[in-house]
Amino acid sequence: MWFWVLKWVLLGPVVRWYTRPRVAGLDRVPAHGPVIVAANHLAEIDSLVLSLVLPRQPRFLAKAEYYDGAGLRGRLERWLCSATGQIPVDRSGGDAAAVSLGAASAVLRDGGVWAIYPEGTRSPDGRLHRGHTGVVRVARAVPEAVVLPVGLAGTADVDPPGRRGWRRGRVTVVVGAPVDVREGEVREATDLLMRAIGELTGQQPLDHYVPRRAA
Repeated sequence: MWFWVLKWVLLGPVVRWYTRPRVAGLDRVPAHGPVIVAANHLAEIDSLVLSLVLPRQPRFLAKAEYYDGAGLRGRLERWLCSATGQIPVDRSGGDAAAVSLGAASAVLRDGGVWAIYPEGTRSPDGRLHRGHTGVVRVARAVPEAVVLPVGLAGTADVDPPGRRGWRRGRVTVVVGAPVDVREGEVREATDLLMRAIGELTGQQPLDHYVPRRAA
């Protein structure tokens, strides 16, 4: 319930005013059944924009730190993540990350929408970096899930990295045709998905990951 209250009443109207989103391809989002939304990642506001424009509630992997913060901001972040059903992820890797991907699989098996940024973190330079393979591994664990590439543009102008507050701008969101990632090597399927995202944004996918120090 809280997700829809936030979307339509408390937060969504503010996000819409700042971003003035132009959206294409929403008809490609199935009304029912498991869906993976795989998007490029330019700004912290990206998840709010996707939640605003998508016709269904997306579930994101949220940094575990959002659930551990102290003070008023920590409590607010913890409540917001919990109220919107986000999935905490431990970025230290190993079994902890596998548990989070398992939780994403559970969302899909329940017929939900899982939203993921295959780059793993926000791009520090506006370019489309190499995608991590987790999205393909989850897609293969739930083969009935539809995998949709999504291209975001303009969010970094609204929410510039390192700057407090938002600036009014114009954001574009394009939902592409489904990508079949069930065949071939996991790495090759991941690269195929990243190329599909790049075609929507005009970005040329890079062959290296976001540098760890920028995460």
